[in-house]
Formats: sequence, C-alpha cells, structure tokens
Amino acid sequence: MNMKRQSRILLPLLLCLSACGSKEDIQSRYIAAEGCHSPLYSYNKESRELSLADSLVRGGRENIAINKAIKIDDTKYYPIRNKKYKNLYISEKNITTDSCTLVLESRLWARSAASLISDTLSSSISGLLKRGDEAKITGYDRILPDGSVKRYLVSTSKSKGYVYGKYLCASKEEALTNYKAEVYDPLHAKVKNRFGSGKASDCDFYPYPKPKFKNNPMPEACYSLYINFSPSNIGNIENYIALAKQSKINTFVIDIKDNECPGFKADAMRRHSPTNYAKASSKGENLYRKAVQRLHEEGFYVVGRITCFKDSYFVKDHPESAITDKESGLPFKHNKSYWPSAYDRKVWQFNVELAKEAVEKFGFNEINFDYVRFPDRMTSIENKINYHNRYSESKIQAIQRFVAYACDEIHEKGAYVSIDVFGECANPGYTTAYGQYWPALSNVADVMCGMPYPDHFPDGFYGISKPWNHPYELLYQWGLRVQERQKATANPAAVRTWVQAYHVMKHVDPNGIDYDAPNIEKEIRGLYAADLTGGYITWLSSSNINRYREQLPAFCIDYLAEYRKAQKP
Repeated sequence: MNMKRQSRILLPLLLCLSACGSKEDIQSRYIAAEGCHSPLYSYNKESRELSLADSLVRGGRENIAINKAIKIDDTKYYPIRNKKYKNLYISEKNITTDSCTLVLESRLWARSAASLISDTLSSSISGLLKRGDEAKITGYDRILPDGSVKRYLVSTSKSKGYVYGKYLCASKEEALTNYKAEVYDPLHAKVKNRFGSGKASDCDFYPYPKPKFKNNPMPEACYSLYINFSPSNIGNIENYIALAKQSKINTFVIDIKDNECPGFKADAMRRHSPTNYAKASSKGENLYRKAVQRLHEEGFYVVGRITCFKDSYFVKDHPESAITDKESGLPFKHNKSYWPSAYDRKVWQFNVELAKEAVEKFGFNEINFDYVRFPDRMTSIENKINYHNRYSESKIQAIQRFVAYACDEIHEKGAYVSIDVFGECANPGYTTAYGQYWPALSNVADVMCGMPYPDHFPDGFYGISKPWNHPYELLYQWGLRVQERQKATANPAAVRTWVQAYHVMKHVDPNGIDYDAPNIEKEIRGLYAADLTGGYITWLSSSNINRYREQLPAFCIDYLAEYRKAQKP
C-alpha cells in the first residue's frame, strides 16, 4: 500500500477516535464502605459539584471506568458502568481489588454487652465488651448480603476477639441511648433489687430480631413429652412414638446432660469435663442418633435438654470454677450438689459447645437449658460465699449475657434456644435472688419455659387456698402475670410452659390431688385462658410411659385450634 493511500484511510479514523475520546478501561472492583452501603454521586459538569444520588451494598462487585475519573478536592471519583447506575460516580475510597479490605470502620461502640470470642471456629470466650465500650476494628469474618458484618475482630484496652456486628454501633452516644426509653425505662425502674441480684435497668433490652430457620420450622404450639436419658426410655423410642401418634403430641424433650447424668461421650466433655466424659454411657451416642432420627422421620420437633450451672462433675474437674466457701476455699455444696459459678466463662463454653455438638451430631431442632441460674435459697449466707465475679456483673446481668452468648453460638448451627425459669419469675416488682429476670431473658432467648408447678406454690398464693389442688385457677393467674412480664420488653420470646405431670409431693400435702389426665388438661387450659398459646412440656422426671398412657386424654386435645375457634366472633 503506498503512503498516499494509507494516509487517506488512517486520517478519518484518527479524527473519529479523537472526536469519540479514548476507549474506556472497564475493570471490576469490590465495593468497600464505612457501614453497610457506599454512597454514589451524580456529577454536575458545569458547577463541578457532586450530589448524593444512590448507594451500593458493601461487598458486591461493580464495573468501573478506571480511565474516566474526575478529581474533586484531591479525591478521585470513578463512573459506574452499570445500566441501573448510569452516569453515577463512586469515590476511590470505596473501591478495592482486595476482598479483605471491604470494611472501612476503624472503631465502633458496644450497644449491648457482648462476649468476645477468641476465634470463629470455637466458642472460647476471650473477654467481655461492656455497653458503651469503644472497640478498635482490626478485621472481620464475612460480609452479609445486606452489607453488614457478621463478626468484627476487635481490640480493647483489656482484650481482643470477635464480636457480632449487631452489638456495635457508630457512636458512644447511640450506644448509651436506651431503646424507647420513654416506654421501657419506667417499667424497669420500678423493679426492686430486694435480694441484691441486680437492678433490672442494668440489663439489656435492645430488640434484636428472633431467628426463623427455613429448614427448621418451630411448631406454633409445641405439645411436648419429656424423656429422661435412661436406656430403658430413649432405647425404646418406638413406644413413645406410638403413644404420641395417638395424640396431638408434636414435640419431644430429651435429656442430653443432667446433673451427674451425662448422656453420651461428647467431644466437648472430653475437652472440658473428663469426669462427665468418663461417666457418660458408651452406648449413648448410638442411642441418641437412632432416637432423634426416628423422631424426625415421624415428623416430631426434637429438643435437647442440658442442665448448666448445677454440675458436680464439672466442679470436680474445675474446682477453680466453683462457687466456694469463703472460709475454707472449697467448693460449696448446695442441695446435695456442687455448682459451677454462673459468672465463670469456662462453664459457659462447655455447655454451649456440648449443645452445638449435639445439634451437629444428632440434629436437635432446639436446645433447652435448665438451671440457668445461681443457687436459690442463698440470701442468708451470701456473705459467706465466693462466686468469683471476674467482670463485676450483677447476677441478672450474668444470666442474661450467658443466654445471649448461647443463642448467638447455637443459632449459627441453625437451632433455637429455650430457657427454663422458675415460676416465681412471673412475679412483678423485683428481680429474683438467683439471677432470673423474666423480661431480660425473654428479650434474648427464643423460648421462655416457665416451671409453675402447682405444688411449688405456698398456700394462699394468688389468693388460692391450697393452689396445688386448683391447677386451672393457678395456671391462669400465673399466665396473666407472665403476660405483664412479656410487655416489659419490645422483643419477647415465645412462651412454652412446663406443666406438672407427677403426684403432689407428700411433704406439701399428703392428700393432694393426682395430676391425672383431667388435672393436666386443667393446667393447660389455664395457660390458654391467659393467652399463653405456645404449648406445654410435661414434667415427669421418671418419663414413665405407663404414666403417660394414663394421662393420654390430656394430650389428645389441640388446644391452639380450640383457642382460635373461641376467638372468632
């Protein structure tokens, strides 16, 4: 090709390229932000000003025109090449090629007290972040679809570890502002601390959403039979299934660990409590696996029960974690058992890791924690006892914080958490001596399981003579008080109540009524009359199937369906 011909072809092409501008260099970048979203701006060429126009979720990827940046006040802004965000710009601070640098926060503040976890693979607690504490952000685990951080890696002046992002906020002022203070502060301010277990207002009432797991739906009303871990019971699960299928029973509660009765040789026991491990049945794991599998095959919801802070075997392994006698320095024996201190994070970790293991190995839908409290009847000897309160917490703070920690860890496994509390917790006006304050626990747990056994109430309670002989009236009055406690938090748990399924104890009344089918039915109807519609759990410590057969008529009623029918005009 001669030079003249070549120039005739190239000259128009060069003029066209000059008119159209250079070709855009489009590259993909991650979206980084200080918060869940990165701002997007529109640009006015005449005034050379930016205006906030939209936002992008942190953690996503977008195409950026790298060679089309504009510079304003020493900051470059790049155009987004996406039809939805046509002609919008993003700051150079909010784009990155490194997926590990998406979080731009340098510090946040704790809106709620929260446990710091050493690593994301265990439940090991490295410290406590108290409300209002400043946390330096040094890393994170992952970004959620909405742009929020699942867990931040933080450091404070005292410790470091991972904390769930939901517990942190952008300023100290926000962290210390009570949720709807005008509504809830007066309710808790009226509550007396007559037993020294803590001021109600010192607990956390910020409303974090309760989970709903798509692959693990909880029945709206759980009609539940309790089974202790005895090979003669759990090993004969077919008999209980056959009984339940004759009724409306849809849920089973099975012991995983009771005091001095560990169910299976769990890895968590091997790591944290060798005595529990040694005492557990070598056949237990196989029995649990078969029982839970069969229950699931038949469509039952299955709950695993774990006693927490009454555990003599754990104390034997960890006397340093026990409630101790100040004078002798030895573990204090209460009600024929030794109690690990509910302030001690070692026992927190043990019970939660045991729960997670049971969910993973056997598929429990829910974990039920019992003895989530300090020992009762201790007020007269408090000055003689050392609880080893490392973090200077009140009792009610420690119990609420344990439940919050347990829920966070177990929710990660896709299971729910229920908490057993004394019937006394429904009483208004004071925090209980053993650290259970109903509104505080209802705020963080998924399910509250009160234990208002009629023969535990003194004569004349609620104005009822011998209340153990009046199951309907007693449970109705108790239920009304529970409803008031539920109103003291914006985020109440479901309520599923333990009902007495055993004879009135002889020391209470040798002539007390038999809790047969008609009287169990009265208990449950009393709950539903008080609008407590979450169901019931039978407390029969022996789990005797013949006794359950005798009580079967009470379990054949769909109380929720009847309740709904009665509500219709």
